[in-house]
Amino acid sequence: MPKVWILRGVKKGILTSGFPKAKPTAEEIPQTSAPPTATDRSDWAEGERLCPTGAIKDGRATERAVDLGRCVYCRRCTGAGFEFAGPEVRGTAALQASVKSGLEARRRGFRRSLHILMIDVGSCNACNLEVLNLSNPYYDLTRLGIFFTNSPKHADALVVVGALNAAMVDALKRTYESMPGPKFVISVGACAISGGVFQKTEGFVSPVGDAVPVDVVIPGCPPTPIQVLEGLLLAMGRLEKRPAAREVASQP
Repeated sequence: MPKVWILRGVKKGILTSGFPKAKPTAEEIPQTSAPPTATDRSDWAEGERLCPTGAIKDGRATERAVDLGRCVYCRRCTGAGFEFAGPEVRGTAALQASVKSGLEARRRGFRRSLHILMIDVGSCNACNLEVLNLSNPYYDLTRLGIFFTNSPKHADALVVVGALNAAMVDALKRTYESMPGPKFVISVGACAISGGVFQKTEGFVSPVGDAVPVDVVIPGCPPTPIQVLEGLLLAMGRLEKRPAAREVASQP
C-alpha cells in the first residue's frame, strides 16, 4: 500500500498555488474577503449608522467610501442595502494592499529574498493563522524567496497583527529598533490598521502606525494567505499594484 501512495505522489506532485504567475482561484479568494459596496446613495447614511467600526462614511457624494482598514466583514450594512461582492468580481487587490511612499529606495535589496518576523500585539489569532498558512506546501512562500525568522536581528520586515494594547507597545518598539536597516513594517488586518472592533475599548492604545512607521497595510478580517502574500510581494517590489476590480481564475 505505501508503494501505491508514493507512486501517486510522484505522478501528481504537490498541489501548490500558482499565484502570482497565475490568477488566484475562487477558493483562494473566498466571498468573505470582498468589501461591501452600495449603488443607492440613500443607503450610505444608514450604513454609517449600522457600521460598528466606522468603516462606512457618508459625506458629500465625492467623499462616500468604505474604509477597508476598518471593515471587519460583519455584514451589518447589508441591512442598509450594501452587498458583498463575490470573488468573481473582485480579486485580492480589491482590498488594496497599500504601499506608502519612501519604500522604493529601501526595498531594492529584497527583490530576491526577504526574511519576515511576525509579532502579535493583541490579536484573536485569526490573522496569525492566515500568515502562518503561507508556510504550508500549498502556498509555499519559500518558493518566492520569503522566509520566516524568529529573531529581529535577522529580519528584513516586521509583520504586525492584532490590536495594539498597552503591554505590547514597548515590546513592539524594541523589536523594531532591534532590526537592522533597511527594514520595513507591514500591518496585517483591520485590528493592526485601525483597531477594528477593539478601537473603542479600554485596552486598545492606537493603530500600529502610531507606534512604529508602517510602510505596507493589508486590510482584512482576516485577510487570506493570498492577500498577505500579495502584500509581501508588493513590499518587495516584485508585484505592481493592480486595479481594484479584477477577475480570478475560474474553477474547473
